[in-house]
Amino acid sequence: MASMLKRSRAILMALGIIALLFAMWAGLVRMGWRLPPLERNLAGRHGPLMVAGFLGTVISLERAVALKHPWTYLAPALSGLGGLVLLAGLPSRLGEALITLASLVLLAVFGLIVKRQRALFTETMALAAAVWLGGNVLWLAGGSIPQAVPWWAGFLILTIAGERLELSRLVLSGRTTERFFLAAAGVYAAGLAVTLMDYGWGVRLAGLGLVGLAAWLLRFDVARRTVRLKELPRFIAVALLTGYAWLGISGLLALWYGGVMAGAHYDAILHTIFLGFVMSMIFAHAPVIFPAVLGKALPYRPAFYLHLALLHLSLALRVTGDLADWLAGRQWGGMLNVFALLFFLFNTARAVLGARAAGA
Repeated sequence: MASMLKRSRAILMALGIIALLFAMWAGLVRMGWRLPPLERNLAGRHGPLMVAGFLGTVISLERAVALKHPWTYLAPALSGLGGLVLLAGLPSRLGEALITLASLVLLAVFGLIVKRQRALFTETMALAAAVWLGGNVLWLAGGSIPQAVPWWAGFLILTIAGERLELSRLVLSGRTTERFFLAAAGVYAAGLAVTLMDYGWGVRLAGLGLVGLAAWLLRFDVARRTVRLKELPRFIAVALLTGYAWLGISGLLALWYGGVMAGAHYDAILHTIFLGFVMSMIFAHAPVIFPAVLGKALPYRPAFYLHLALLHLSLALRVTGDLADWLAGRQWGGMLNVFALLFFLFNTARAVLGARAAGA
């Protein structure tokens, strides 16, 4: 049974990585790079592949491993299968339905977690799962991807905020910090709700919430202390703190530009979240999560700073291109974003293989 579960985890992780690779290809096609589209509608599925096929699968898998209940593996399985359906060019409705079911199962998973331990951080992550379900239902009901994207982003932002609240609670003091967190998260969630009635004002309100969450994370996260340590703790802290800065920048851009649904400003608002913030969190947590999920050691290497630096420098180039109407800067920034993610996968695989060889 244990070996079968281990193989299942590896398969599900592989589905997530496949979705990530094709999502990156689709993103480059969307940006105007002359690459084979591989599948007629692939470019239009960049967002769902990245959010559901990759991130939704990985986050759901992490929760399933932690809970150790076989039924919880339905969430990453459904999300991974939904990504495969989108990749294969099958009816998009089927992929949307599978991904929506995945988010419903994940919400049930967090219902179990909250029942076991009722706390602000578990309730925040349960809200994140509900937000993902809401965005997927909106998408399944015929809403456009730009309408669903703020909800998909909310799933990731609130999940990460809840996780950081959990890890930082031992060093927090007083109820003021909790009230600050609640206010920022509440404003952000209210902004998502308002997008259903007035997209522009909803995005601006959500942007205000993002600025508040970024300020809370930069002020109260335990990374402010661990950045003074060495090796892995410092690397994680650097990745976290730079990610929080990008989250704040995204909030400011959302406040300024409002409900744009396409174009360069839309690109800047989205990718400061999905690349600057979310991928920084993935880079930071990979040395901890990867061994827990797959049972393979992922020792720290100084080379990890290379893919982290490339991610942030290339994103700065991309956002500069977006804001300055500089197409070449935007396109080359996007291409280097992809190289940063590929370099991350390479460095991760190299560290795992190196640890295995050392232990052989």
